[in-house]
Amino acid sequence: MKNTARLLISALVMALPGLSPAGDIPGPSHGIAYPQGWQEWSTIAVSHRTDNNTLRVILGNAAAVEAARAGQTDPWPDGAVLGKVVWKDVQLEDWEAATAPGEFVHAEFMFRDSGQYADTHGWGWARWVGLEQKPFDGGMQVCIACHTPVKDRNWVFTDPAPFPPLR
Repeated sequence: MKNTARLLISALVMALPGLSPAGDIPGPSHGIAYPQGWQEWSTIAVSHRTDNNTLRVILGNAAAVEAARAGQTDPWPDGAVLGKVVWKDVQLEDWEAATAPGEFVHAEFMFRDSGQYADTHGWGWARWVGLEQKPFDGGMQVCIACHTPVKDRNWVFTDPAPFPPLR
């Protein structure tokens, strides 16, 4: 199981650089600017949703990673940005036991600022869809409705994965 998880994380992280085609910066989503350089952020966790057959890598900016590694996520500090990069899952033909990323779905982000986003539970919510990173503007209420079941977890679904300390 540990080897499978390592392989999955490696495959997902290695796929990240290919998601940033050269060109214009995508427009804002819900009034939030596109977080340039997110493809170089560090991994906080990985999740697999069996209800919609997706694999997700949860990334963080420097503030989020520092908080995650220090166990300071209740609440997440202002300035933390969490990214969730989502792919449809596929079974590998040559290795049936393995699940790997298939079609890229979207990249979505939670921006922690308890003052600026007081009306949305301290989080700014944004999503960019497809490899072209088209801004999703269905309204932050769509995001909040989805996250309502985890409102007592500071609106965040996935706990940071344990990582060994840097040596």
